[in-house]
Amino acid sequence: MTFDELIAKIRKKASKVDVSEADFLAVQVNISGDDGGVFYVEVKDGKISVEPYEYNDRNCAITMNMTDFNKLIDGKLDPILAFSTGKLKLEGDAGKAIEFSKILKKK
Repeated sequence: MTFDELIAKIRKKASKVDVSEADFLAVQVNISGDDGGVFYVEVKDGKISVEPYEYNDRNCAITMNMTDFNKLIDGKLDPILAFSTGKLKLEGDAGKAIEFSKILKKK
């Protein structure tokens, strides 16, 4: 999967998620490796945005490789397990990262 395909996948998944009751959330996702890049997911005013840019005022940033991130968003990798085994690196507010993982699990 290319980075652009990943962004399209995240946008499609995000379009199906109800975030009308969610608090503000800004998570930067760093995909490591040759097929990597940076994007952010922002929940604001009941809408979710996914953009291929860095987010300077983010709540947190996570770093993963493409394969593990795909497993995470497909529900095949638990975020807590990914963090504890070093597959997911976190910088910033862990509570917001958990909130982000709950949004990813919604369908």
